[in-house]
Amino acid sequence: MQQQNTLTGGQALVRLLANYGVDTVFGIPGVHTLELYRGLPGSGIRHVLTRHEQGAGFMADGYARVSGKPGVCFLITGPGVTNAATPIGQAYADSIPMLVISSVNHTASLGKGWGCLHETQDQRAMTAPITAFSALALTAEDLPELVARAFAVFDSERPRPVHISVPLDVLAAPVARDWSNDVVRRPGRGVPAVEAIQQAVAKLAAAKRPMIIAGGGALQAGEALQALSERLAAPVFTSVAGKGLLPPEEPLNAGASLCVVPGWQLIAEADLVLAVGSEMADTDFWRERLPLTGDLIRVDIDPRKFNDFYPCAIALRGDARLTLEALLAQLPDAARDATSAIGTVARLRETIRQEHAPLQAIHQAILDRIAAVLPANAFISTDMTQLAYTGNYAFASRAPRSWLHPTGYGTLGYGLPAGIGAKFGARERPGLVLVGDGGFLYTAQELATATEELDSPLVVLLWNNDALGQIRDDMLTLDIEPVGVLPRNPDFIGLARAFGCVVKQPQSLDELEGDLRGGFAHPGVTLIELKHACAR
Repeated sequence: MQQQNTLTGGQALVRLLANYGVDTVFGIPGVHTLELYRGLPGSGIRHVLTRHEQGAGFMADGYARVSGKPGVCFLITGPGVTNAATPIGQAYADSIPMLVISSVNHTASLGKGWGCLHETQDQRAMTAPITAFSALALTAEDLPELVARAFAVFDSERPRPVHISVPLDVLAAPVARDWSNDVVRRPGRGVPAVEAIQQAVAKLAAAKRPMIIAGGGALQAGEALQALSERLAAPVFTSVAGKGLLPPEEPLNAGASLCVVPGWQLIAEADLVLAVGSEMADTDFWRERLPLTGDLIRVDIDPRKFNDFYPCAIALRGDARLTLEALLAQLPDAARDATSAIGTVARLRETIRQEHAPLQAIHQAILDRIAAVLPANAFISTDMTQLAYTGNYAFASRAPRSWLHPTGYGTLGYGLPAGIGAKFGARERPGLVLVGDGGFLYTAQELATATEELDSPLVVLLWNNDALGQIRDDMLTLDIEPVGVLPRNPDFIGLARAFGCVVKQPQSLDELEGDLRGGFAHPGVTLIELKHACAR
C-alpha cells in the first residue's frame, strides 16, 4: 500500500507542472495514465476531457496561441500518441509551445516486442521529427530535468512541442525525494551583438524604401514594431501568425497581403526588407519565393533561418521586442515623411478589395458582416476552408493572438478544437470558429467538450458548400475530372442540436449578421450553418 506522505512519479510530475504555472491540461484518462490523474485533484490544474486525442492536441495548440503559455496534454501510450501526432506536427510547423506528457510501457518491456497493451517499437522516435525534442524518462528523477529543459525551449528558443514519455513503472513508483518544487530559473532570449545592431541601423537609415515583414515570433513586439514603422516610414506586412500586430487603422499596416499579387508587387519595390520573427514560408506567401530585390535583415531566435531559402545580409539573433527596441535606440529620433508610403498602403488595400474574384467577393461580404458584430476582444479560430483562406489576407485583426490558423501543416479539423482550447486560454474572450463542412467532420465530436465545459460565447460558423471546395476547384483548374470531392453531408443542424448547441440556419447575409450578434450574446455554444447559396 502506498504510504500516506509518499508521492508517486505521476503525482510529483503534476505538482511540478503546477509550479511552472500550468493551469489547464487536455486529455482523455486511460489505463496507462491513471497515475497522472491521481495527481490532479488538489493540484489547481483544470482537466478538460476531450473526445479524441487529436482534439486534445489541437485544444492545447489553441490555448497556447491565445494565452502565450505552453498548451499541455496528457496522452496514453501508443494510440494516444499516434492520434495526437497530427496536432503535434501542426504545432511544430507553426512554432507553438506545447508540452505533451504521455505514458509508455513498463521499462523492462521497452523495445522487446512482447505484445504489451498499446505497445510501440519506439514511441520516442515517432515524435522526434515533429518536436523540439522527444525524451524518455527512465527514472522519476529524470522528470524535473526534462521539464526544465522543455520550458527552456519555450522561453529561450524557437517555441515548439516537446514530448516526454514516462514508463508506467516510473509513474507509479514512489519518488526518492520530493522534487515537485524544483522550478529552475527560466532563461530569456537576449539581444544581438552590439556590432550587428550597429550594422543594421546603418542599413536601415540609408534605405530609401524600407519595408517590414513581421511573423508569429514578433507577437510581443507590437509597440516597438509600430514605432519602428513610423520612424522609418516603412509599410508593415505580417504573416498569418502575425495578424493584428498593428491596429487595423494604422496607415502603414499592409496586413497579411503577401499571399496576393498586389502584395507581391509592393514588396518587390523595397530596397531593404526587415523580417522580424518570420519563417518566410511559402505557406504564408502562396508562392515559392517572394520577389525580394533589396537587402534582407532578419531578426530571429532560430539561427537556422539566417541562411535558408532567404539568406540575409545581416543576422540579428535575439528576442524580437528587445532587438527592435535596440534598433530604435540608435536610429535618428526624427520620423521620416511617410506621406508616400501611406498612400501606397492605402492603394494596396483598395486594390485587394477591388480585385477579388467572384468567390472571394462572397467571402468578403461574409467577413464584413462578421467584422460588424464581432466583439472587440474576440478571437477567431479557423480551419482549412476557402472562407478562412480569404480571411487570412482580407480580414483585419484588431490585436495579436486573435486569428488562429493552421498555416504551416495545413491540417483539416483544426478550427473547432483549437477554438475550444483558446477559450480556456482566454476565458473572458468571446470566440468564433470558421470551419468548412469537410473539416468540421474531422473533429465534430469536440462539440461535446464545448457544450460540457463552456459557459461563455463560442460561435461556430459552418460554411457549407457541400463539397471539398478547394480541392474540387483545383481539380477543375488542372482539367482533372472531380473525384471524391462531393460528399453527402449529414444534417449539421440536427447534429449540433444533439450535442446541445443553439443552432441557426440563416437564409441571407442580414440574417447571418443577426444570428452572429445573438451568438455572441449567448453564454454557450452556437452553431450557425451558412449555405453557399444563402451568401450570394
